[in-house]
Amino acid sequence: MGLPKIVSLPSPSFRNCGPCDVCEARELSFCSALEAGEIHHLARILTTITAETGAVLYHEGDDAKHVYNVTAGCIKLHKMLPDGRLQIIGFMFEGDYLGMPQTPEYKSTAQAVDDVKLCRFGLKDFRVLSEEHPELGRRLLDMARTEIDAAGEQMLLLGRKTAKERLASFLLRLSEGQARRGRPSNPVALPMSRGDIADYLGLTIETVSRTFTSFRKTGLIELPDKSHAFLKDTDGLLEIAANE
Repeated sequence: MGLPKIVSLPSPSFRNCGPCDVCEARELSFCSALEAGEIHHLARILTTITAETGAVLYHEGDDAKHVYNVTAGCIKLHKMLPDGRLQIIGFMFEGDYLGMPQTPEYKSTAQAVDDVKLCRFGLKDFRVLSEEHPELGRRLLDMARTEIDAAGEQMLLLGRKTAKERLASFLLRLSEGQARRGRPSNPVALPMSRGDIADYLGLTIETVSRTFTSFRKTGLIELPDKSHAFLKDTDGLLEIAANE
């Protein structure tokens, strides 16, 4: 088997519209800052791509050349720690953007958790467009603030919480994210592996598996398969997440 692929898709032909007009993720992403009559400016500088499971969009330390907008699937962002361990710092879903650092290099590696669809923009072209359309820049700033808040929660998660508190917080955050994207909040989709969850929560795989089992046995969740968790007792999970 070869390495996972990233493929650029040909621009589809639409009658009287472009790919942005029929994109289901548009209202969730920075694209929503542009009016219908302005969206063609964005469409002119994008390339639609697909990334197979495991494909790397960019590596930590690579020169920053592109900005990406996730339109389907899940991307994980991870960094290599000085001792050689991997730390996942975030999962990006439909409507999220990535790859716009404040430095010339990417600060993390972006890798497809499952098969992903994205819009890719040249970084220079995207910055020019943001300057020409201040509302786009403001939308990006709002999204960046949300990321900063999430990073603060992640620091608290890793520094202060028990394994049960970490997993409960993680499941609730995923559920809230689904609702925010206009999807049912239950069941929670888990496209990432148990190993990825462990790396994100700063736990071992064994601890994550035991905690899932504990939640299932105590009636907090159901596990119909490895890719989904049904939250049976949201109040109970909230209580654990707040302070076990």
